[in-house]
Amino acid sequence: MPDKDLNMERVKELRRITDAGIKECKATLEETGYDVEKAVKILREKGIAKADNKSGRTTKEGMISCYLHQNKIAGLVELACETDFVARTEIFQSLAKDLAIQIVTSSPKALKREDLSPELVQTEREIYYNQEKQAGKPDKIIQKIVDGKIEKFYKEACFYDQPFYKDDSKTVEQVVKEAIAKTGENIIIRRFYRMQLGE
Repeated sequence: MPDKDLNMERVKELRRITDAGIKECKATLEETGYDVEKAVKILREKGIAKADNKSGRTTKEGMISCYLHQNKIAGLVELACETDFVARTEIFQSLAKDLAIQIVTSSPKALKREDLSPELVQTEREIYYNQEKQAGKPDKIIQKIVDGKIEKFYKEACFYDQPFYKDDSKTVEQVVKEAIAKTGENIIIRRFYRMQLGE
């Protein structure tokens, strides 16, 4: 295959992976010497940077999505965006569905770290400290171990911090930011609820 055709195939591949425009894909591939993997990374970083700039914009539209697992566990999420147009797009609706599934599979306790009660975090910290103390670890390294365990606790308990169930190399927050970059609108998880039979 001639270089020109091969390069065009790579542009198409990059567009398929990232949903970026053809011009942007071509320019990024030229910048990376037609290395698709590097180009994907650059475009994702640019998209997340753009998403951060949109984070203050008002979100008054959106949808409520629900996922029911074997009639025993339900996940409900309110996902908000700026316009009804974006709320009707496949990108937005797929994200809402994925987030409802995430709630069922990962049982988040709070949306963000700051939403967790300080008392709960302190209790966890004390439990981890006492575990390490009883294991005979020296005081100078206990604090580092405890900090690491608290970080892990945040990743399990906080919705935005959780590894995304479809691709654990990304957090839920990164997946939301990628959707912001693709739609050009601010998107936020407004609230969520998980219900399990018998609880």
